[in-house]
Amino acid sequence: MGLGQVDRIAERGTQARIIGWREWVGLPLLNVDRIKAKVDSGARTSALHAYDIEIVPRDGCSMVRFKIHPLQRDTHFSVQAEAPLLTQRSVRSSNGRAEMRPVIRTMVKLGAQWPMELTLTNRDMMGFRLLLGREAIRGRFLIDTNRSYLQSSRHL
Repeated sequence: MGLGQVDRIAERGTQARIIGWREWVGLPLLNVDRIKAKVDSGARTSALHAYDIEIVPRDGCSMVRFKIHPLQRDTHFSVQAEAPLLTQRSVRSSNGRAEMRPVIRTMVKLGAQWPMELTLTNRDMMGFRLLLGREAIRGRFLIDTNRSYLQSSRHL
């Protein structure tokens, strides 16, 4: 984003905060206090590392039960979570392959809290357990690609 765009946002009175290219975020409804996220404005959707993903019926609707390794390079600590299934969506990954992924809606905490959609996929081979795409941050944050953890330490 150029300085002119930042100035226009400031003139409109938008309260967009600045975040770094990586941040610690919380996913309170999924029992994840802290997970390292890569902020990626090139990705439209957000993706959470999940494994043992199961879609199970409950009271007439579909739920997704899954496990999360919230800490990078630590497969011993895991969190089990469950959320209503919104839909399944074909997502093209960074390697160019399309994959059907379950989509959930949950709360994300980075300073403030807000609802966002997440696709669930195995990100074991990726550097970050959570990818925050542009739909999750649009209108809320500006990204300083030279810095990291600008909001994390203050608000988690």
